[in-house]
Amino acid sequence: MNTFEEAKALFSQAIDHLQKEEWEAAEALLKQSLKLVPDRPSTLNNLAAVQLKLRKFEEAQDTVQKALWIDQNMATAWANRATLLYQHARHEEALQSSERAVELQPDYAEAHLCRGIILKSLERPEAACDSFQRAIQLKPALVEARNDLGNILRDLGRLDEALTAYERALELKPDYPYLYGNRLIARMALCKWEDRESEVAELITRIRRNERAMTCFYVLALTDSMQIQRKAAEIWANDNHPDTLALPAIPKRARHRKLRLGYYSADFRHHAVAYLAAELFELHDRTGFEIAAFSFGPDTNDDMRQRLCAAFDTFIDVRGKSDREIALLSRDREIDIAVDLSGFTQNSRAGIFAHRAAPIQVGYLGYPGTTGTGHIDYLIADRTVVPEACRGHYSEKMVYLPHCFQVNDRKRSIASKVYSRVELGLPATGFVFCCLNNSYKITPDVFDGWMRILKRVEGSVLWLLKDNPMAADNLRREAARRQIDPDRLVFATRAPYGDYLARLRAADLFLDSLPFNAGTTASDALWAGLPVLTRRGKAFASRMAASLLTAIDLPELITDTKEDYESLAVELATNPQRLDEIRQKLARNRLTAPLFDTPRFTRHLEEAYRQMYERCQAGLPPDHIYVRP
Repeated sequence: MNTFEEAKALFSQAIDHLQKEEWEAAEALLKQSLKLVPDRPSTLNNLAAVQLKLRKFEEAQDTVQKALWIDQNMATAWANRATLLYQHARHEEALQSSERAVELQPDYAEAHLCRGIILKSLERPEAACDSFQRAIQLKPALVEARNDLGNILRDLGRLDEALTAYERALELKPDYPYLYGNRLIARMALCKWEDRESEVAELITRIRRNERAMTCFYVLALTDSMQIQRKAAEIWANDNHPDTLALPAIPKRARHRKLRLGYYSADFRHHAVAYLAAELFELHDRTGFEIAAFSFGPDTNDDMRQRLCAAFDTFIDVRGKSDREIALLSRDREIDIAVDLSGFTQNSRAGIFAHRAAPIQVGYLGYPGTTGTGHIDYLIADRTVVPEACRGHYSEKMVYLPHCFQVNDRKRSIASKVYSRVELGLPATGFVFCCLNNSYKITPDVFDGWMRILKRVEGSVLWLLKDNPMAADNLRREAARRQIDPDRLVFATRAPYGDYLARLRAADLFLDSLPFNAGTTASDALWAGLPVLTRRGKAFASRMAASLLTAIDLPELITDTKEDYESLAVELATNPQRLDEIRQKLARNRLTAPLFDTPRFTRHLEEAYRQMYERCQAGLPPDHIYVRP
């Protein structure tokens, strides 16, 4: 066998391993083949593809560039180059490469898929949708395209179409990563509950088997098992953002005159995280702290974005940088404490912290649970959301703030308009229960309880958020199945933030959901003067509203069983005097209790940062921190 034939044989063996997703074996064989025939572009291109799978991005970039030097017309190499540029957040260049691949080979389905993924990151969802659909037309069995089409349709609010895309993909490949969960997420958002119990049981079984079953954020809405939530987070993190040694350890630094904080988020704009945290950034003590924002979300240039830009000492738009580059930028600026405000929420960039952006890394606010990683050192909490007995279910060390984990912005402006019930579609008389949480948080068990409450309170209605028309129709049908007139469910449309807060005043009592409590939504209700009734669960996300109520001194609205929850809801609806007493207490406490005392919260959080920093400077590992009131 001559050298070229030997190289071809090695190449053929490598392709066999590649098809079996045995990446390391494929890489070794391709490298052996290249030693014999160094300038074969197909070998180079396949090696680049394998290196991509192994997350060896720098090596893959060199390899694919060599392939293109030899053959400028190789569409697959252009597609690989596009994927690499996308990994480095160079999205415009990546788009050009993907379009070059499509131009060279118009029937190349994977190139259309690649183009769609990039367009999604460039916030061009309709164009991304077209690319995914074209990929499917060319290659109907391309499961990744169907899954990504489902994801983009879900983002666009076209949930029924998303569900169809997921179901077709599942028929083709039932074990495709996260696809089972994506279908279940769409069904959750649509409030399609047939087979719900068996589907959730199957999901939990898959997670226990270490399968990539569901994006961990949505697991919070399906179970308050801390074990399952942590396992789901570990699976997601290890698959998408594993700890890496690509960058060297950060050496111990000399003390700065001011402690340098970095806040990292995709949500420095009109978003729940910003609505809560804006005043925190403004109130940080500038004699002891220097704060920088690292923004990797869209530049909306709305009034909240402008307010936040002014709130920070430095505001850096890092959308065009890779996770590694953002971590390096943070190190260059000698950030002492990096605070991840996104966790595993939409558009998060957890890879920044896998690369170690700072000696101390903290999870806060955006993701109410454990990340299951080794690179987030601390989680901001309180003794209500994470009791000491539960700490073993969290990978992070706890920072126990004295009152509540959640910061609040006292500058949240409530529109001056007084809305009548009639103009909101509510009855002029009768008791108004409300829950304006997203529809995926509504479980059959919670809905059963709500319908029992309506049955016991004559003339009452339930005011819900109209996430999508199909969910509203499904909920009305579910009400009818429980012998409740569907017209007793009233649906609110979304409104500008100030108007939304003003509208809340038309309701009588906010009914919380479980296992995923209201967070910002509960805070909004309390800020607007609307009492919130919650049922406390086990995990962080199931105890958020209890934390808020404790911090505003309304523990009488916290229940622990469905029976107590329903009984208290009925009592408050049928005993106007008691409800009025609670309303008056809420009004008195609103500006005096800890929940909305943002200056006090800021001082407590700063003390937590100082304690983290002092441990680090003393060479001590992270440990649980208790901040005194």
